[in-house]
Amino acid sequence: MSIVALGSGSGLIPLPYEMFVLTERMPIVFSAHMLTSAVALLLMPAVILTRHRPQVHRMLGRLVGAFVVAGGLTALPVAIVSDSSIAARAGFFVQGLVWIVLLARGVSEIRSGDRRRHAIFMLAMFAVATGAVWFRLLTGSAIIMQLPFAPVYAASAWLGWLIPLSLVVIYRRSATALLSPRRI
Repeated sequence: MSIVALGSGSGLIPLPYEMFVLTERMPIVFSAHMLTSAVALLLMPAVILTRHRPQVHRMLGRLVGAFVVAGGLTALPVAIVSDSSIAARAGFFVQGLVWIVLLARGVSEIRSGDRRRHAIFMLAMFAVATGAVWFRLLTGSAIIMQLPFAPVYAASAWLGWLIPLSLVVIYRRSATALLSPRRI
């Protein structure tokens, strides 16, 4: 099993080998990625909950946006130098790009005055961010179930964020279909 414990042999946080290698290769960039991405993910619900308080929503949204940019930009070199398979590295790299693009689209939509499209792009951005949680659940389950780790790790690098993003797209399409006038 490719697991290494972080914390000077204390076994506090079991890390997949690929993540352990990253802490050795890029300690500052990888730590910055993990910290900024985690803060963005943790603050996103607060942004959603304050949508009816424009000043607070804007302030929190800008703060989250800064963390998303930092987390997304640091994800790119981390994905490139990772010891993971090319499939896993590509999944992480594309996730970082998609995260930044969705933020940019959301900002563009609100600046053009389209609150509905802004909300959809921000929800999609949040869905992509939850990929970090789903990725860890999938890989943790693979460890517990003693599944072949490398293929699960690679698949999880894609599925962890693609499935939540797909659900947002499906939701948006079904909501649009329900709200649009029926053609006879």
